[in-house]
Amino acid sequence: MQSILLVEDDAKLAGLLGEYLIRNGFQMQIVADFRHVLDEFMQFGPDLVLMDVNLPQFDGYYWCRQIRSHSICPILFISARDSGMDQVMALEHGADDYITKPFQYEVVLAKVRSHLRRAYGMYAAVQPEMKVKNGSMLLYPERYVLEFDGRSVELTKKESVLVEALMAKAGRVVGRERLLELMWEDQYFIDDNTLNVYITRVRRKLKDLGAEEVLETVRGAGYRLLDLESPVQEDRQ
Repeated sequence: MQSILLVEDDAKLAGLLGEYLIRNGFQMQIVADFRHVLDEFMQFGPDLVLMDVNLPQFDGYYWCRQIRSHSICPILFISARDSGMDQVMALEHGADDYITKPFQYEVVLAKVRSHLRRAYGMYAAVQPEMKVKNGSMLLYPERYVLEFDGRSVELTKKESVLVEALMAKAGRVVGRERLLELMWEDQYFIDDNTLNVYITRVRRKLKDLGAEEVLETVRGAGYRLLDLESPVQEDRQ
């Protein structure tokens, strides 16, 4: 079943459109927290994104650029802004199509199916595998493999999410609460010690790669993965 991420702040419209697409065979996720659209995209891994332009915090153009830095999946804008310049801006920011409101659900469905065929059908170009890089460290989040200096280890899904979050912020501290948010949708029910268990597992696998020193604990704050892109690492002993 192909999946769609819907980024629409009109809750009624999002619910109706989501239900319509579910009835037509798609798995749907509707973004609820518009501060972390990219995080939801990375966790859900949709085949296609439907994106409004006018959103809280940042507009759809911003989130389109953020998603494009990680994926080439189809992004279709749905917006009441119908000027030619808005459509040009959407396409220049990485979108594949632009649908103006009000729209017929049948038209949205037809465009969604068309772009999915083009992206993933038998005539689609081979899609490059997603990679996250930090110096000589390379994570393949779609198959949960971490490589470093010619060695590789397999990760669990949760370990992969944890490593990806740290690599994405290499050189900076990632707070414990943020890691819990990324690894579990409802961290209220997660024992704080559970994160310690996963950190220990990741440290063990980094040790297997000969990279046990790259992950630091920052007391009272969280964890930091060294920025391996930097030619000179300061002594943190």
